[in-house]
Amino acid sequence: MSALNSELAELDRQIAAAKADGASVVSGLDTKQFNWRPDPNTWSIAECLLHLNIVADRYVHLLENTLADARAQGRTAPGPFRFGMLDRWILENTEPPPKRKFKAPRSYKPTDDQPLTAVLPTFLHLQDQLAERIVQANGLDLKAVKVPTPGFGPVKLNLYITLAWIASHQRRHLWQARQVRNHAAFPRAG
Repeated sequence: MSALNSELAELDRQIAAAKADGASVVSGLDTKQFNWRPDPNTWSIAECLLHLNIVADRYVHLLENTLADARAQGRTAPGPFRFGMLDRWILENTEPPPKRKFKAPRSYKPTDDQPLTAVLPTFLHLQDQLAERIVQANGLDLKAVKVPTPGFGPVKLNLYITLAWIASHQRRHLWQARQVRNHAAFPRAG
């Protein structure tokens, strides 16, 4: 396969950064710290990562089918690709620190009291799967290929904004997890 186009290479870099940041934010934590919440209305580090796992798992499978269909239909284009006005608005409202709060749809809400030994390896594996989907997207028309948005009805977004939103969404919740870890009342190990 040829080298990634510049847009996908940047997204691949962002997914690799999310993978490293996810590992870093949980480094050295015990189960109590991993599941600690600053208050009842704030997610723990575990919940932030589990939410990212839920979202990534759905998109990994959805993208696998979408990319295969697009490839079979010959939906290719060399780019360059640009974000439209709506795309830029979506990203501006997803990037950390949050300018707006959004409630996660029920099916994306994490459960509490999670084992670090299950959540982190799943997170790391899903980052590899997302990186693989980015490679599989190379050569496709990132603006013409449409991707359903699970949990948001019949809305479809183009492949480029979908991949960029996934990366941005991960930064948002990893930032949120880091805020928990940096909280003044964060418990000491042991």
